[in-house]
Amino acid sequence: MLSARLIQVRGVVQGVGFRPCIYRLANAHALTGWVLNGEGGVEIHVEGPEQQLEAFVRSLRNHPPAAASITGIQVRSRKLQGFRNFAIRESQAHCRPTTRISPDLPVCPACLQELMEPRDRRHAYPYINCTECGPRYSIILGLPYDRPQTTMRAWTLCSDCARQYQDPDDRRFHAQPVACPLCGPRYRLQIGRQVVLENEGAILEAARLLKRGPILAVKGLGGYHLACDARNAQSVMTLRNRKFRKEKPFALMAESLSEAESVVELDSAGRALLASPARPIVLAPAKVQLAGVAPETGELGLMLPYTPLHHLLFAHGAPKILVMTSANRSNEPIAYRDEEALGQLAELADGFLIGERAIARRVEDSVARVGVFGPVVLRRGRGYAPAAVATIPVRRPVLAVGADLKNTITLVVEGQAFVSQHIGDLKHRQAFVAFQETIRDLMDMYAVPWDDVLVAHDGHPQYLSTTHALTLFGRQKQSVQHHRAHLASVLAERGQWQKRVVGVSFDGTGYGDDGAIWGGEIFIGSVEEGFQRVAHLRYASLPGGDAAAQHPVQAAAGFLSQLDDLPDLAAMPFNFPARYGQALQLVQKGVRSFPTSSMGRLFDTAAALTGFVRPLTFEGQAAIWLENLARTAPSLEPYPFPFEGNDLDFRPLLRAVVRDRLAGRDPREIARAFHLGIACGLGAALRTLSFRHEIDTIVLSGGVFQNSLLMEDLKRLLESTPLQVWTNHAVPPNDGGVSLGQAALAVFAAGVAIPQDRDAAQKPR
Repeated sequence: MLSARLIQVRGVVQGVGFRPCIYRLANAHALTGWVLNGEGGVEIHVEGPEQQLEAFVRSLRNHPPAAASITGIQVRSRKLQGFRNFAIRESQAHCRPTTRISPDLPVCPACLQELMEPRDRRHAYPYINCTECGPRYSIILGLPYDRPQTTMRAWTLCSDCARQYQDPDDRRFHAQPVACPLCGPRYRLQIGRQVVLENEGAILEAARLLKRGPILAVKGLGGYHLACDARNAQSVMTLRNRKFRKEKPFALMAESLSEAESVVELDSAGRALLASPARPIVLAPAKVQLAGVAPETGELGLMLPYTPLHHLLFAHGAPKILVMTSANRSNEPIAYRDEEALGQLAELADGFLIGERAIARRVEDSVARVGVFGPVVLRRGRGYAPAAVATIPVRRPVLAVGADLKNTITLVVEGQAFVSQHIGDLKHRQAFVAFQETIRDLMDMYAVPWDDVLVAHDGHPQYLSTTHALTLFGRQKQSVQHHRAHLASVLAERGQWQKRVVGVSFDGTGYGDDGAIWGGEIFIGSVEEGFQRVAHLRYASLPGGDAAAQHPVQAAAGFLSQLDDLPDLAAMPFNFPARYGQALQLVQKGVRSFPTSSMGRLFDTAAALTGFVRPLTFEGQAAIWLENLARTAPSLEPYPFPFEGNDLDFRPLLRAVVRDRLAGRDPREIARAFHLGIACGLGAALRTLSFRHEIDTIVLSGGVFQNSLLMEDLKRLLESTPLQVWTNHAVPPNDGGVSLGQAALAVFAAGVAIPQDRDAAQKPR
């Protein structure tokens, strides 16, 4: 007896070869009907014997395409319509798409084999792809994901590509970016405004140039990179000088996994992360020093090739380890439009390797590391964005605009929380323009009506993201405190809305309920009920406000002013510059000084006392320097960091640092004892508070928890307790995760959350 089913599949199911897979699967089970890209994902109508229909659904659940990610399958009975075959139909036109857009995918092994095969018609073609690989988010202009809705719409398929596109047995069946040298976009090498070579000759010459030492601007998936030989110290220093990038580490690209392991230490988890479909830049301990690449750090950030072009450059003799850094001037967003790149990068690059395929939106490389609590995304970009990271119980659309540093935005559509790519620091004009573009881009992509949206923003009244949010035509606005948003981002990833936790939010700065600059906060509560602040780092003064974040000795003045009998810090061994004395006067006079509980500034103070007395050239530099210093020392007795009343008291901790520095103790040992002191003091506070409030789960979020040494110490201290520790994995613990937390908290604070089953929420996950 014949039956019919309508099957709706949600998740990352467009642009990953899903419809061709369904076509082949239906034919394998002798079923008729159709498949199309629908409003909420992929819709399938199948007809056939009941047993075959059940087998089809099982196969669909158990064997989706490798790049797909199914989050839900709904199967309903339908009336038979008597189809005689199975077909792929044109996508539906609809008003509000909710399908999850696939991130860009690395070139697959099958395409890579063809790329290197001289007899293949796509040999050495830098735009080779199939349904298993290639560009997705970076070329999509709108949904549903079909070729006319991508930046490939300018190229008409040749007869051979059209045949493959229409052949259900070909792996390029309905591959939207499919092309070949006859019908697709090409590459060219330019020196200044002059085209020197085109196609394979351009790539061959680019590889030769990189080997000789020049710096090239290379167009990739989500923007341009500046590339040079990582082992050529002169080239690296030239790049630093041209970019005005004094000390911030450069990202690297290694030809292969074995080449990567020649410069960094990788365990099995590190190798898996490096070779994962996201192909992120992975931070790992350095085995060798590459002059000028990552000064005064013990790590290198390294990625593997992910586009056909990268593989061709290495195959044609480019150095096996390349600097591959975002093509921009310092602190500006990555250049991604050709004319923009030619203008902005003219003084940075000696030549340009330019591809004709347009990039729909800038998407920087992701940055990740292997952490003791699991993998950690530090910058969310290519390979991860704009995948949905949570399902929030709300029907109304929500737009969360994030923080001003490391900005991302989150758009919630039909409960699915889509987190954007990394945008950057909004105080830079181009980053703010990119912020506005990204909001419009996602709102348009998902056809969200402005008159229905809930807009969530930070509580800081002077944040650029906040002031912009207040100008948006949203139905409702909701302010969300910065550090609570950090904690909510962890719980949102896990779908835990009612779970009560002890939450720790440690970072550099955030606007507090009392108008102080928070950053060392401990809360009790849940996303649904909210978070009550129950403890914090003892308040210090922050002279000059935000400016102190650029000068560790300036931040130190506010903390050290609470210590008696300090030595002359301008003298040996401290050598504090005059800025310290000037800042101390501001504190003593109460002029332009603000109360702060910032853990980030406490780390800066310890770094200044240990020897880092110059201005920062990139965010977090002093803390990274201090962590690297500590890693070279054995585990020691921790400095005292007592939890008394509601305060974590930094004064005994800093007294110990000053005392040991005066006594001539090795700065590496001082840095190590400081880290252990922070971990032990926090660990004691967490044990006390969890027992007092009968809570079994700790949440850690905020930029300070990017410190892998601190996390290792905390894990060791807490693993003997019954406490479980939750951290960020899908979004960064730094401000790149704030927008997700804003969206989650705003839904409950605004009273628009769908009521939750309390009994179900308490069941183990």
